[in-house]
Formats: sequence, structure tokens, C-alpha cells
Amino acid sequence: MVLATIAILVGLPVMLWSAGKFVDGAAGVAKHFGVSPLLIGMLIIGFGTSAPEIIVSIFAALEGNSGIALGNAFGSNIANIALVLGLTAVVSPIAVRSEIIKRELPIMLAIVFIAAWQLMDLTLSKDDAFTLLGLFVLLVGWSIWQGMKGSADPLANEYSEQIESTSTTVKTNVVWLLTGLVLLIASSRILVWGAVEYAAFFGVSDTIIGLTVIAIGTSLPELAAALIAVRKNEHDLALGNIIGSNMFNTLAVVGLAGTIHPTAIDSSFFYRDILIMVGVSVALFLFCIGIKKQGRLNRLEGGVFVIGYIAYTWYLIQSSFI
Repeated sequence: MVLATIAILVGLPVMLWSAGKFVDGAAGVAKHFGVSPLLIGMLIIGFGTSAPEIIVSIFAALEGNSGIALGNAFGSNIANIALVLGLTAVVSPIAVRSEIIKRELPIMLAIVFIAAWQLMDLTLSKDDAFTLLGLFVLLVGWSIWQGMKGSADPLANEYSEQIESTSTTVKTNVVWLLTGLVLLIASSRILVWGAVEYAAFFGVSDTIIGLTVIAIGTSLPELAAALIAVRKNEHDLALGNIIGSNMFNTLAVVGLAGTIHPTAIDSSFFYRDILIMVGVSVALFLFCIGIKKQGRLNRLEGGVFVIGYIAYTWYLIQSSFI
């Protein structure tokens, strides 16, 4: 257990740090070649914030630990909304000004419903996985189309400010891109091994480990980015990163895991965790889309999200040892 503990304590922070450097390097290289800030933000940063989940789930699926892969993906979706956006809204209510965000929210909700519908038979098949990956390709294409339009949307302006504030050479960006990728892969491999060892030692399912320790850990970059964004009054950026991350998690992370290792899931996972993911996604949609007024996530709603997430996590831990 000592080695497993070290693996988690070392693997998680290295993974988070390397993911950040990977995103910074990729964004810097894209900026050098004249890619629009909106495209960099929606595609590269959106993909990069899900890089920990993607790499962790790939290694977990390759080793036959599909519970970690699915728990990580869907658990991160729950944590991103209930924990990350909840805490962020408690610090500063999140107003939704971007029309792009208002278009992305229904897409995110539709993707969540599609994934839930696929898993109603308690099986993630290769057909399900390839369908998700196909939708992922369509999503990437849509993001590229949006980015190339050069919109004057508030989200585009916030991405532009974020990207223009960094000035490093192409050589430095390439070094960080490659270094971040190598360390991300290595640290994710170490983290998965440590998580599997912990699950075996405590006699809990790898799904629970994926839903708790790994899901919260891989959501930390989103939490840091969201808090920094609202402090700069970049509310649409905070929300946009979470929506993008959740769509990438559901389509790319689950899709890749399913193509590598199709799996059956427990009924408890569907009726508890999948339905909770659907519930928080619906709640976020209703709060942010706004009915006859500007949408926003206020402190009360954020507090309800956070309290609900704490209760959910506590229930997972308690039920694992009964």
C-alpha cells in the first residue's frame, strides 16, 4: 500500500501539472500559426482540459479496469458541474452572456441524454462507443466551424484576452507540448496502477475509485481555471471550459474506453451515478439558459450544487464499506 499511496500522491499532481503545460504548449503553437483565439479556446483548450480523463481512461481500459474509465468520465462530469461550478458560483455568481454558450448548453444536454440512453441496457458496447466517437468528430467539426467564423461573441473576446496574455517562443511551446504529453502519459499510468491497488486493498469496486478519487483529482484543473476566470470577470470562459470538458468526457473518454474494452455496468451505476449526471446537467441548463431573463448561476444554486456533491460523495464512500 505504501507504493500505491506514493503512486497516487505523485501521479496526480504531476498529471495535473503536465496537462497544463501540454495545453499551454498546444495553444502557443496554434497561436503562432495564426489559428483564431476562439478556435484555440473551443478546441485545443477544451480538449486539453479533458486530457487527464482521456489518458487515465485509456490506460484503465487497456488493463481491463473499465470501472475506473467510466467512473472517471462520468464522475468528472458530475464534479465539474456540482463541485467546480458550484464552488465558483459561491465565490462569484456566473452570468451567461455568450450566445455560443447558449448554443453549446443544449448540445451538452443532448450528448448526456444519448449516453444515458445507450447505457440503459447496462452495457457499453463497441457500437455505443463508435457512435459516441462519431458524434465527437461532428462536435470537433462544429467547433472548427465556429472558430473560423471569427465571432464577436463575449466568449471569443475572453479567449482572445487569455491567449494574447501569453508570449513565449515557438521552440518553448513545442518543448512544453512534448514534455507535457510524455509526463501526462507516464503519470496517468502510475495513477491508474495506484488506484487499482487501493481498490483491491479496501475491497471496493474500481468504479467507486474512479467516481471519487480520480474524478475529483482530474477535475482540479477545471476548478483552478474557473476560479481564475471569474476573478477576472470572465464568466463565459469559466462556464465554456466546463461545458467543453463535459462534452469531450462523454464522447471521447467514454467512446475510447468502450472501443478498447466493451463492458457491462452495474445497475447501481446507472440508476445512481448516470441519473445524477443527467440531473445536474439538466439543472445547469435551466439555470444558465434563462427564462425571460439573462441566465445565471447564483450563490444559492451554487451552494445547493456543492452540498449535493458532498452528500453524493459521502454516500458513495459509506455504501462502499457496508
